[in-house]
Amino acid sequence: MKTLKAFFKNSKVLPVDKFFQNVLYDKKFGYYSSKNPFGKKGDYITSPKISDLFSEMIAIWIITCWETFGKPKNLSIVELGPGDGTLIRVLLRSFKRFPEFDMVKKIFLFEESNYLKRIQKKNIDSKNVKWIRNLDDVKKGPVIFFGNEFFDAIPIKQFKKIKNSLFEKNYELDTNFKIKEILRKSSRYDKKIIKSFKSLKELKFIEFPKIGFQELKKIAKKIKQLKGCILLIDYGYFKSNNQNTLQSVMKHKRNDLLKNLGKADITSHVNFELLKEFFSKNNLNIKNVITQRQFLKSMGIIKRAEKVAKKMKFTEQTNLYLRIKRLLSPRYMGDLFKVVLAYKFRKDNFAGF
Repeated sequence: MKTLKAFFKNSKVLPVDKFFQNVLYDKKFGYYSSKNPFGKKGDYITSPKISDLFSEMIAIWIITCWETFGKPKNLSIVELGPGDGTLIRVLLRSFKRFPEFDMVKKIFLFEESNYLKRIQKKNIDSKNVKWIRNLDDVKKGPVIFFGNEFFDAIPIKQFKKIKNSLFEKNYELDTNFKIKEILRKSSRYDKKIIKSFKSLKELKFIEFPKIGFQELKKIAKKIKQLKGCILLIDYGYFKSNNQNTLQSVMKHKRNDLLKNLGKADITSHVNFELLKEFFSKNNLNIKNVITQRQFLKSMGIIKRAEKVAKKMKFTEQTNLYLRIKRLLSPRYMGDLFKVVLAYKFRKDNFAGF
């Protein structure tokens, strides 16, 4: 009862995104404020936890970006939503093999959760990493932003179109402390924004990442100011459709969306057609959206796996290839995860695309 009241923040009715923002980030009861969701003991496993080779491919991609930028004397690298710090730890290790690059890079971690920040600080033993909540702290460019499963964790709005009128889905807390779904007429402002996106025009059911786009707007502004790019890897789909993609996971199993609030992870699938349109509207250039399989193969993950496997025992090799299969197979993460690159730079020969 106390928890539910905290999630509703003294309101009886909240839009879907505001409600789940509270469920995930409330300082006392929020999911990301009270537990480590990553790994076997958590609720889900991300690509960096499956194999270090995933993170190594990101490291190589960042170094090739630096080369595309002309090997500048300053390079800012910003990881969005660093999880438990596994990815950045491998990056730091990989960068040491490239001394010229290692000397010029500065690493920033953009993290909202104080709880996760404490976990990251335990896992990352480096004085060359700075934690930020404000992008104004990134002052020198060019800049590379990247996020793995960053955007799908930002709550979304949901709308229904009924006879050409747009209604927003809300959650209501009734007197018996039960949560009900209700529809309310959308605000003029939201209606205007949604109408401005061609990719949403024909839909009857609309998912819209308003909070996420507010964050990306600041990032796009920073990229235009300092020059650079953003790479996002996320669970999602190529074309806009009418599906409701909100989902909850607990201990690696599907969970009822409105049960175990604050104890289960809540995400949605990313609409990459909409994301591309957003970046265009914000005057960034875009490379084609590709699958994680295409990106990792293009970056040379199979050759790297073959090289690493030569020094392994047979059982270790089997384990390695099972992990690579999980990252690349269309049945697993290979095609379910998509990769998008948006940039502002005179050259566009980015690796992987």
